[in-house]
Amino acid sequence: MESVVAIREFDTKEAVCTGAARDIAELIAETIDHRGVAHIVLTGGSVGIGTLAALKDHAVDWDKVHVYFGDERAVAVDHPDSNEGQAREALLDHVDIPEANIHGYGLGEKSLEAAAKDYASQLPATIDLHLLGMGHEGHINSLFPHSAATQATEASVLAVTDSPKPPAERVTLSLPQVQACRVVWLLVSGEEKAEAVSHVIHGGEPLDWPACGARGVEETAIYVSTDALSRSSV
Repeated sequence: MESVVAIREFDTKEAVCTGAARDIAELIAETIDHRGVAHIVLTGGSVGIGTLAALKDHAVDWDKVHVYFGDERAVAVDHPDSNEGQAREALLDHVDIPEANIHGYGLGEKSLEAAAKDYASQLPATIDLHLLGMGHEGHINSLFPHSAATQATEASVLAVTDSPKPPAERVTLSLPQVQACRVVWLLVSGEEKAEAVSHVIHGGEPLDWPACGARGVEETAIYVSTDALSRSSV
């Protein structure tokens, strides 16, 4: 990948969340000004959900925002493991976003394959912002190192039956779909992620570190706390 990753460093995990939330609100406003609508992909994880919780305190024209999810576990929305459920609790239940603007996978109601196919049909031609968390081994969405899903090159949405992180069954946006987004921001905190962060910044192999393949068409940035930046990262 030739894209340069912008490093936006913060002292603490909480500062990552508040800083990213501020910038998300600004990007949404700019996108609505230029395009009339904003399409954003939300992420789970502690930093992702913390960012969504901080975002609810910002003024956003939610009527003109459509939200999607980078991946979802094969559970109902009211299950504690549901990314959509966590996003609703942290943000979406607290803002005036039309229910029709929240695009969930419907897992728990349909098969993985049917959910993947239906979700692909819901995706817009242009996604303006994809937020991503990252695991210590560099996984993003439900794309894990050396997995078949990470190596997929054609489908935009994939059924996953062998996630090494429970639950095993999930649906996820593919790496090519992530790369089709205008802007990609990774939200990362924790010293255990420093090695993966270093690979992302210096251009590692996506098969080994899937986050290294997360590059936006116009911009890629990592919002990262100081403890996740090793001396070799910068």
